[in-house]
This record gives sequence, structure tokens and C-alpha cells, in this order.
Amino acid sequence: MSARFFAAGEAVESGEDIAVADSLARAQLARAAESLRRAAVSPLPGLVLLTDDTRLPDPRAAIMALPRGSLVVVRAREEERRTVLANLLVHLARAQGLKWLVADDPSLAARMGSDGAHFPERKIVLAASWRVRRPDWLITCAAHSVRACLQARRAGANAVLLAPIFATGSHRGQPVLGKLRASAIARRVPLPFYALGGVDAQTARQLKEAPFVGLAAIGGLDVQNQDANRCARDTVNV
Repeated sequence: MSARFFAAGEAVESGEDIAVADSLARAQLARAAESLRRAAVSPLPGLVLLTDDTRLPDPRAAIMALPRGSLVVVRAREEERRTVLANLLVHLARAQGLKWLVADDPSLAARMGSDGAHFPERKIVLAASWRVRRPDWLITCAAHSVRACLQARRAGANAVLLAPIFATGSHRGQPVLGKLRASAIARRVPLPFYALGGVDAQTARQLKEAPFVGLAAIGGLDVQNQDANRCARDTVNV
């Protein structure tokens, strides 16, 4: 039994307890994503992890904790860091059975032999030329409106990461799409959609019947206690 400490009459969870809870939360998120993928009868990955310079500065533990078949989107502001992360994914993706894309740098994606590229909303127009050059690629686009989703479809994207579905810690106070509006967009535009923005084990429950092919997250897939990585990987596999 794990140790517990008490302060002011309240139980305080030990590091072990926190690690277990963290692992279970990621497992629940993975199962929710897989349920959506199966309901959509899609060959695409159900679960997507996006790296983030601020919220996920060292994504290795989170990547290693992903279920096989998941997708990782490498994002970084600086080219040097993108290259470092891409080199990391070359090895980890093969070992872990993952697919991976490079965001906002299709040339790097091509050089590193990734599974494709991800385009931010402001650069969706560039996806069209890369679709022609790399018809075998998995191409995803970020979108925040119906207009952007339609643009992604015309550009030949395989899927859209629609955001923000829920409130996020990184964009406090900004408007969100919410489940109903996001679902309406997903039903209107004939493309596979991933829900992104504030997605974690708790909010994923609200999307059980939503028309998404899967779930995308940053903080929701972070490994809070990296010492628990081995346990986390065993638990997250679904």
C-alpha cells in the first residue's frame, strides 16, 4: 500500500498515487480516442500527441507512453529544435510503432522521412502543393472555423485538427467552439476530424457520441511523473 501523508486533517497523495492516477487518466483518454476511431471505421490513428515548447518541453516520456499506432505531431518554433525532435522521432516511432508528422516544416518532414506533414491554419494553402508532390503522405491541417476546414479539404488534407473544443490553459479566456458547434462543423465538412483543445480524460467523456475520428492533446497526454513511464506505457496500451 502506498504511503500517505496528512496535513490539516486532509490526505495528501504520495508520488506513487499521483503516478498511478496520471497513468489511468491517459489510459482513459486513449480508450476514448480508440472508441471514436472504431465508430468512424477509420484507418487513421485515433490518438494524437502534439509536442509543445512550453507545455511539453521534453516529450520523450509522453511519446513512449503512447499506445502503438498513435500519431505524434512534432511542433517547435525554432528550426534547430524541430530538427532535434525529428531525429528523436525517427528512432522512437519505429521502436514504439507510431506514426509522426512535422508541423509547419514540410521540407524537414521530407528530409527526415516522416509519415507526412501538419499545416497550421495560416498555411493551409501550402498543403495543396505538397499533396501533389507527396501523394503518399498523411497530411493534417489545423482549423478553427468552417471556412478553414473547407480550405483544408480543397488542399487535399487527410484530416483536420479542429480547435479549441474546450477551454485550455494556454489560451485562457479565449472563445471555444464547444461540443455542439464543433460537431456541427465536423458533420458539414466531409473530412475526418480530431478534437483538440482542452482534451483530457474528463472532457473526452463529453465527446463520446461526437463525429470525430479521434482525439488530439498536449497536456492530457503528458507524463507528470516521468519515473512512472514504464507503468504508464503498460497501462495506456489498448
